[in-house]
Amino acid sequence: MRSLAVLSLVLLAAPAPEIRYFHFERPIETPSQTGGQTCLVVDPAVFAHAAPQLADLRVYQGSTETPFVVRTDVPVVSTDQAIGLLNLGKSGNQTVFDAEMPSGKYTDLQLKVNRHDFLATVTVTGGQSQTAGSRTKLGSFTIFDLTRQRLGRSTVLHLPESDFRYLHFQIAGPITPDDVTGLSVRRVPISQPKFVTVAETANIAVKGRNSVIEFTVPAHTPVDRVVFVAGQKPVNFSRDVEISVAPVARPKADDATEPPQTMSYPGNILRNHSVQDGLRIDEEHLNVDAPQVESEGAAKWTITIENHDDAPIQLASVRLEMLERRLCFDATAGAAYTLYYGDAALAAPQYDYASLFVLQHDAAGAQLGAESANPAWQARPDERPFTEKHPILLWVALIVVIALLGAVAFSSFKGAARDTSS
Repeated sequence: MRSLAVLSLVLLAAPAPEIRYFHFERPIETPSQTGGQTCLVVDPAVFAHAAPQLADLRVYQGSTETPFVVRTDVPVVSTDQAIGLLNLGKSGNQTVFDAEMPSGKYTDLQLKVNRHDFLATVTVTGGQSQTAGSRTKLGSFTIFDLTRQRLGRSTVLHLPESDFRYLHFQIAGPITPDDVTGLSVRRVPISQPKFVTVAETANIAVKGRNSVIEFTVPAHTPVDRVVFVAGQKPVNFSRDVEISVAPVARPKADDATEPPQTMSYPGNILRNHSVQDGLRIDEEHLNVDAPQVESEGAAKWTITIENHDDAPIQLASVRLEMLERRLCFDATAGAAYTLYYGDAALAAPQYDYASLFVLQHDAAGAQLGAESANPAWQARPDERPFTEKHPILLWVALIVVIALLGAVAFSSFKGAARDTSS
């Protein structure tokens, strides 16, 4: 029994990393005489040959495993906070209201307007009290809904970075107090996230009324946003965008499993630099958040821009980008390090270094060298239990047992019949 328990623990234990079982290696080029905390950018090529979520990455100094941590740049998540409207009403021919702002710094404000087809100007002043005498003008901002002209809609007020406790709003235009339904504030991020290009193309095909861009993204490679680099024409546009993701590999003809479905996600790109009824509009959104897709194999990404009856947008290029992932470790000056990956049997490492990690502002920068096959590679032995490697034997054994039980039951039945007849 004791030996059986030990065997069970061995079977349940996760495989240990060994250099000979990694398919790929890349030298880490560190500053020659610099030690201490060192960080490098994990480029998209690593994801294509690594396990999902980079679980099989390992750093070695010679034959010694070196603890590390992978940090992902945090996207600027829309942390909008709803703000109550105070004293909403009319002053002359303008809609006015006040807002008590939360403590801290802020920039963009989202004004919620329940109205379509409008053009208006919002003048914003701020102060540390609600008294009018101590207000500072923050600017005048154009809000609009030009969907009939296919020029989009925006009710965002791009304020300069501010921390006034109270803001006063004056809306000149067709907006009534009943149209204003809310206000929210977007916090200033500590830092803007960095992105790495996954793929880029200038090959834009026009199919009917749509512009179509296609990419093939390697397995396990994340995509966090799609960036459109627009040319000069047309000057202003608002176009709906559809992002479709489908697996490249199709199931075999005799595969009875249901084929993976193509997933589609909507978006919009907008550029509007114009003067409408004497009001200046400057609004531009040329990035679309990408869907979070887990793909075991390569995936085909299709970006479709719906042009309707308008001329296609003159695009210089379209990029797929991922948030920057940085691998950090403590390096010894003059030591050589190598990144290994390509062993799907491994689970993600658990290091004390990762849980205690604090990024230093003066961390040394490193780079990954070219990828190459690990010359010492050999296939990892199949450590699965015998029954998992040969599942058909379970069925054979089950059939044999059923046959034996049937034979015993039939023999017992015949014996009982003879006893009854005698």
